[in-house]
Amino acid sequence: MKIAYKLFLLLMISALFSFQEVSKQSLIKQEDIIVSSYPSVNPVYKRLDINPQLYIKIIVPSGIGNIIIKKIAFAINKPGLKAIQKIELFSCNSATFTTTNYLGSFQPTNASFEIPVDVNLPQGTHYLWVGTSLNNKASINDLLEMHCTDLIGLNNTKYTVLESTTSYAKRIGIAIRKANDDSVNTYRIPGIVTTNKGTLLAVYDIRYKNGRDLPGNIDVGLSRSTDGGKSWQPMQVIMDMGIPHENNGIGDPTILFDPLTHKIFVAALWSKGNRSIAGSMPGLMADTTGQFVLVNSSDDGLTWSKPYSITPQIKNPAWHIFFQGPGNGISMQDGKLVFPAQYWDEFKKPYSTIIYSEDHGETWKGNILGPKSNTTESQVVETLAGTLMLNMRDNRGGFRSVATTMDMGKNWQTHATSFNTLADPVCMASIIKAKVKLGGKLTDVLFFSNPNTSAGRFNITIKASLDLGETWLPINELLLDDRKCYGYSSLTKVDDHTIGILYEGNRDLYFVKIPVTDIIK
Repeated sequence: MKIAYKLFLLLMISALFSFQEVSKQSLIKQEDIIVSSYPSVNPVYKRLDINPQLYIKIIVPSGIGNIIIKKIAFAINKPGLKAIQKIELFSCNSATFTTTNYLGSFQPTNASFEIPVDVNLPQGTHYLWVGTSLNNKASINDLLEMHCTDLIGLNNTKYTVLESTTSYAKRIGIAIRKANDDSVNTYRIPGIVTTNKGTLLAVYDIRYKNGRDLPGNIDVGLSRSTDGGKSWQPMQVIMDMGIPHENNGIGDPTILFDPLTHKIFVAALWSKGNRSIAGSMPGLMADTTGQFVLVNSSDDGLTWSKPYSITPQIKNPAWHIFFQGPGNGISMQDGKLVFPAQYWDEFKKPYSTIIYSEDHGETWKGNILGPKSNTTESQVVETLAGTLMLNMRDNRGGFRSVATTMDMGKNWQTHATSFNTLADPVCMASIIKAKVKLGGKLTDVLFFSNPNTSAGRFNITIKASLDLGETWLPINELLLDDRKCYGYSSLTKVDDHTIGILYEGNRDLYFVKIPVTDIIK
């Protein structure tokens, strides 16, 4: 009898506390709770386990007790609904996305839906993150747009969500290489071109054991797409210097398409033993200095030649090392082929420079003095006919250095935008000239991509110049991804209306297509 009475009292006390909690919740005014949402700044990618989508910030003021959230209401566009595999929720301590505190997952079947949760929020500021994973049917030509409309508490109390003015529509891309694909630790150093058939050819480092630079066990890989980047064929290894694989690596690729012969060239640095930057010495042979090595393809990237060195043709024997870009090379209006390059001179001081071929890659000319010391990875474009612009990574930090030549590097002129216009955190960047549709008319535009910061590799941004690099107006730029990353990128024209970018995440490589009108306002 005593046990039954005690049990009765416990049940009554529990019910009383539950009633008080419900009563407290019902007394909370909607306007007391500040709920807002913010989209993350990044595309969403197929083949990734989770993509940051948006976060919900909830401020619970003091004096009103805890609030309990039972459901979160969302709305999503139709292409997004078709693209999503699942939605996952996380509780975080800040506006930085983490997956530590997992709340649950949900697979939507309608454009408007509610996700059940059980979240108890005390006084203070709280963050709920929404992540998405995409299915194989997701199209990289679509946008995924998701909104959080309401938080629903006890007694169906609704807390309206205030939205940011930033767009919630996200581009859909694809991770063409992920860390641990094919048992590879890290993929790095992107280069990409579009052939005359519209085929996309992406090259990169296959860093088998770790993410470190040469020397090491590194080969050059290629991914090929014949449908505008929607799908990619299995990886090919197109540059492998054979056994011993350890400390016999080849990497930092640059890719070039010749529109007259339809031949494709890929250049890379071969480090036999320790003959990368630190281990190379004056000379020309592979046992002494790193080698400028090429492969080529005459069948749209299906098959490739064996690697061959052109170092004796282009390197000053007094220099310590001479090698390519990385990124992409170009074909000039008169048919010359040009690779961006760099050398470390007899005093081990680096310079950006170029090499070129006047016979469609049969022979190459080099030994060209660079325009500015302490510059390394570079990219090149032809602005006006016969004028080359070299855009350089500068070890001084803060900005890109820029120089032009009208005589294939015999003389260089410092450009007005050099070291004052294009912010750069000492990183590789990409620049291309593309003829694209603007106002219904084909127009030459320079496009540039890099981490748009003076320090730190984040904020991958694409910029456009409508006057061939004389100015870069802030209105004509697009912040693509604000997350920290390895920072390298490579651009290509996909079609008259679209630019493609291949860029580094952290050990992954991402491809996404951008309408020109998203960059040029």
